[in-house]
Amino acid sequence: MIYGAMKFSLGGSLKLAFRPWVEGIENVPTEGPAILASNHLSFSDSFFLPAVLDRKVTFIAKAEYFTSPGVKGKLTAAFFKGVGQLPVDRSGARGAGEAAIKSGIEVLERGELFGIYPEGTRSPDGRLYRGKPGGLARVALATGAPVIPVAMIDTEKVQPPGKIVPKMIRPGIRIGKPLDFTRYQGMEGDRFILRSVTDEVMYEIMKLSGQEYVDIYATAAKRQIADEKKKAEGEAKKAEGPGKGKGHGTDGPGKAEAGA
Repeated sequence: MIYGAMKFSLGGSLKLAFRPWVEGIENVPTEGPAILASNHLSFSDSFFLPAVLDRKVTFIAKAEYFTSPGVKGKLTAAFFKGVGQLPVDRSGARGAGEAAIKSGIEVLERGELFGIYPEGTRSPDGRLYRGKPGGLARVALATGAPVIPVAMIDTEKVQPPGKIVPKMIRPGIRIGKPLDFTRYQGMEGDRFILRSVTDEVMYEIMKLSGQEYVDIYATAAKRQIADEKKKAEGEAKKAEGPGKGKGHGTDGPGKAEAGA
């Protein structure tokens, strides 16, 4: 009941305000389990996709969203529960992965839709990154549920990372045809099969989204970007010289003489 109320209020507001366009909505089954595997451009992806579907979609969310103290924390927890998100403790990488897989299997065994981002995190620059082989492939092979590739379009422009106020632009969603991996059931322990399944899904997402594909993990790309930024800042400070701000740089004596 809480989900229905949240979906009606939030989903209706999103559709009215942003008017997201959708292609391929007929590819989502009207009943039965299915995995919606999407690229990840923005925090808002988990809201726009459920907003355009008639069925409930359950995503995994950080446990911190459900355990923060105070009034704001309680409101945040109620909001995420209301929109169908499940908490997963991500303090330990392996434990988090196992918890997400277990949660996904439980959702699908109830005959519902499970949403997952194979990249594991948001793209740092709008490009599509290598899918992580653990979660998506293992859940698909354990349940036999079809995998439906999804491409979010321009959602990163609606609410760029670090921005609170969204821009009023029209995002899009392309939904591809279901992929059947039942031929690999029982082979969840084969890392080559897991990699193959994941890469096939990522290829379909790439075709739908039109994104440039980068064959590294998004987490590694974020580290590279952070390291490059830190290096650039260090070089900039070095170029400024030790005298900046102490009256010994180019802004010191010259200005004093000019004003004399």
